[in-house]
Formats: sequence, structure tokens, C-alpha cells
Amino acid sequence: MSQNEPDDLAGLREEIDDVGRSAARRFDPGAGALTIAIAALAILVSLILPWVDGTTGLSILTGGGPGLPRVFAYAAVIVGVLLPALTLAVRRWALAWVCALSSFAASVAGVLSIWTTQTTTGHHPGPGPGIGLILAVVAVVVILVKWLRLAASRPPMQ
Repeated sequence: MSQNEPDDLAGLREEIDDVGRSAARRFDPGAGALTIAIAALAILVSLILPWVDGTTGLSILTGGGPGLPRVFAYAAVIVGVLLPALTLAVRRWALAWVCALSSFAASVAGVLSIWTTQTTTGHHPGPGPGIGLILAVVAVVVILVKWLRLAASRPPMQ
């Protein structure tokens, strides 16, 4: 036995603790990752379908539609496609919560987008939502549910 063994054990203990802390900051999405990926694909497909009055989601995204559906189009692409891709790549708990909260905001914007397409200031109904807008809102709500479940499933820290 040498005098360096206690120092070696302390160094090994510190290394093991660092690995444990690093693992605690990461999550394993499991089968939920597939659901999130399918919902993200549904958002991308919805962009080629009609959203409002025959206008496609891609046209609305590039500035050719009413205000609130355009805000939702940006939110759906960022919150439903880009942010989940980043979060699933790095697998950090903090980003899972960011995805959950931002998808909640996007869901609210989506439901309001559907509502505003159905109403007008006159006595006549609006053009109504297209199938693409409805598909995008449903996909964002599915993403919201998955991220909330995943973010809330973090085990307590020890």
C-alpha cells in the first residue's frame, strides 16, 4: 500500500460523481421520440396543405396570409420541428422544459388561429380553417403532451 491510494480513490470518486451529475442532466426519450418525430413530420406535411381560404401553410409562412395564422406557422416550425430536433440531439432536461412550455404557447396560438379563421366582424362566417391548419394544431398539441410527460418524468435529484 502506498500513500497515493487515498488520493487515487478521491480522484476516482470525483470522476464518478462528475459522470453521475452529467447523466442527471440528460434524459432518455424512449418511444416518445418517435411520436415527437412523427408529429414534426405532420407539421412539415401540413405546410403544403391549405390553411386559410385555400392558401397553403408555406405561403402563410412566407407572408401571404392573415397575422395570427402566420404567427402560428412560425411557432409550429420552430417549436414543433427545430427545437425538438435540437432537444432530442442534446437530451438536456432544461431544453425539454423549454420545449414543453413553448409548445403550450404554440398550441394556444394554433387554437386562436383556428378561431380567428372562423369569425369575422360581420354576420357572415369566416373562411374557416383548412385541413393543414387543423393538422398542424393537432401535431403541436401532441408534441405538447409528449414534452410535458417527458419533462415531468425527471427523477428527483439525490
